[in-house]
Amino acid sequence: MDAFIFSLEMIGTVAFAVSGAMTGLKKEMDLFGAVVLGLITAVGGGVLRDVILGITPPKTFWNPVYFLVSIFTAIVVFIPTIRKRLMRNGSVYETVLFLMDALGLGIFTVIGIRTAYDLSDRFNGFLLVFVGVVTGIGGGIMRDMISGGTPSVFIKDIYACASILGAVVCVGLWNLTGSAAAMLAGTAVTVLVRCLSVRFKWNLPRLKGTEPHPDQTCEAVLRPDLTESRAGK
Repeated sequence: MDAFIFSLEMIGTVAFAVSGAMTGLKKEMDLFGAVVLGLITAVGGGVLRDVILGITPPKTFWNPVYFLVSIFTAIVVFIPTIRKRLMRNGSVYETVLFLMDALGLGIFTVIGIRTAYDLSDRFNGFLLVFVGVVTGIGGGIMRDMISGGTPSVFIKDIYACASILGAVVCVGLWNLTGSAAAMLAGTAVTVLVRCLSVRFKWNLPRLKGTEPHPDQTCEAVLRPDLTESRAGK
């Protein structure tokens, strides 16, 4: 079980580090900026989770492997050959960014719940779901704020809601199917809802006339027809 959890954490760390580093590339940051964004995206949610749960120092600082993997991943993304391939084609950039962000969101949502369960099996469902969602979206919010933008979780697509649904599924199945199956199910639901929300343009209510351009959202990944039609006008 420890190997399973560690594997999930590493996959999530790499996914979010790629997401953060790619945001740095889009913002035309240097290597240090890309590394910082990759690191913050990968470990930021976990740090917030541990602060809420009263784990001091946060678990991220107990073992440097999370920092090292995040830094290494961001440096790899910044390698000229890889950087050029990612930035040369807008659809490739958006696709990779979307997939990494969705995968990281799903994994860290259930990892947050697992961490809470490790502390106590008497936590109520609300706390478990809340901690899972904070773990999932915390790093992305920090990434967007540091890179000078409004956190995407507040302005477009079904993002936090996907994390909430995945967390609810994970908590609901925990005592029925066991922790491993519940975590896999929660991750799958989160990623699936993210994909469906983008493919079918699901959004929460917002002010009219404030919908972001498709090229600036992950709609360009799963709804390329919108992007092409807008470009042709």
